[in-house]
Amino acid sequence: MEDQTRTFHVPVLLNEVLAGFNVQKNAWYVDGTAGGGGHIQAITHAGGRVVAIDQDSAAIAELIEKFKTEIVSKRVVVREGNFRDLKLLVKDAGVDTIRGILLDLGLSTYQIKDSGRGFSFMRDEGLDMRMSSKTLLSAKEIIHRYSESALTEIFVKFGEEILAVPIARAIIEARRRKPITTSRELADIVKTATKGKYFNPKIHAATKVFQALRIAVNNELESLSLVMPDAWELLESGGRFAVINFHSLEDRIVKTFFRQMEKQNRAIIISKKPIRASEEEIYSNRLSHSAKLRIAEKI
Repeated sequence: MEDQTRTFHVPVLLNEVLAGFNVQKNAWYVDGTAGGGGHIQAITHAGGRVVAIDQDSAAIAELIEKFKTEIVSKRVVVREGNFRDLKLLVKDAGVDTIRGILLDLGLSTYQIKDSGRGFSFMRDEGLDMRMSSKTLLSAKEIIHRYSESALTEIFVKFGEEILAVPIARAIIEARRRKPITTSRELADIVKTATKGKYFNPKIHAATKVFQALRIAVNNELESLSLVMPDAWELLESGGRFAVINFHSLEDRIVKTFFRQMEKQNRAIIISKKPIRASEEEIYSNRLSHSAKLRIAEKI
């Protein structure tokens, strides 16, 4: 089982998170996006205890199996849910004092490669993109139900896609001919619609569209905005809040909140500039190349 869990997700910026937390023995930490448990394992090995939260039921099953010994010894508590409900989930876990909170906002290796939910344009999977089975709206429904203007708005707002109008128009025209059912079909439509117009050859033409759809399906930015003040309230004085993000929209929310806390003399920003992955980490884990870590300490 250990070999399987090791490939569920490769944690990014692991050493940097540990250094930022300066883990205290027997202190409680919260991982609000637990995934395959890589960060949790490192924190527990350093002597900490962890409330592990994830909205993906597959991740929850993996965590329960991987940390069954720590769960019995009450060094790890696992709860299924969206981190937007952080206060309720931590309360349900029976933990009162939190020394550190981590949010890793990226997709897990499992979600990209093995979930079959169409998160990646490099795979031919059903257009789903729901991180939780409890989420009602799927990417397929957005693609087939939303108007051209609504699709354009999603691609601009959540993907910052400058070619949103021709992409949305191409999707409307394609769905009139036949249903768009897979991630590969959608990626091909976007690629055709932007042929000769896309300005960055290093980025696949569908990257921002897939990002936008995933954010819209899972209400990611709203959840992040909601959890920031709640997480801050949960932290004890001297506790630290660490957030790993992967694009400018998330980074803006985190940076703005930390600066607001600093202006109110409620925080010390540990990382004035975002901490990035080393060349060695990027070489071994390509998913880390766009990761940014920001850390703030509660006063």
